[in-house]
Amino acid sequence: MTTWIVVAVIAAIALYIVSLYNRLVRQRQMVREGWSGIDVQLKRRFDLIPNLVETVKGYMTHERDTLAAVTHMRAQAGNVPSGDVAARAQAEGLLGAALGRLMAVAESYPDLKASNNFLELQGALDKVEHELQMARRYYNGAVRDLNVMVESFPSNLVAGQFGFSKEDYFEIEDASQRATPKVSFDAG
Repeated sequence: MTTWIVVAVIAAIALYIVSLYNRLVRQRQMVREGWSGIDVQLKRRFDLIPNLVETVKGYMTHERDTLAAVTHMRAQAGNVPSGDVAARAQAEGLLGAALGRLMAVAESYPDLKASNNFLELQGALDKVEHELQMARRYYNGAVRDLNVMVESFPSNLVAGQFGFSKEDYFEIEDASQRATPKVSFDAG
């Protein structure tokens, strides 16, 4: 009788370990899926930038530094390995800031703002940025869930045994991008 109880306890523990392992695998796959979603949106943005720069170039004769900064940041972002989440987040944050400066400068050119090509590119970029934000949320949620399992008892025992580790969040490194924008309503 005691033999059956011991066998039943061992079987229950084994099933629990298998269950934890499978949950860890599922969470790791969700993280990979989330990163793939970010990667797709970053690629879409990466592909839009040359068209945007070429469209803007003809109108902005005095803004060569802004255009050069966007082109340089795009090249830097393209050189970061896809799996290096922290470096990719930093490079993409800098690229996003350069694109923001480009769009701000574009506001000074009424002919550019009226250009259908520019408006289409601006709309496409806005859509990509929105979808990128959603992909980041999904990825960071999947990372959170995996990291909780990797650090929580008893799943941390299974995670350590089978080589599961914490993943990095896709975070903005530039503190100025987190700051609340200043809004001023000047009379006059």
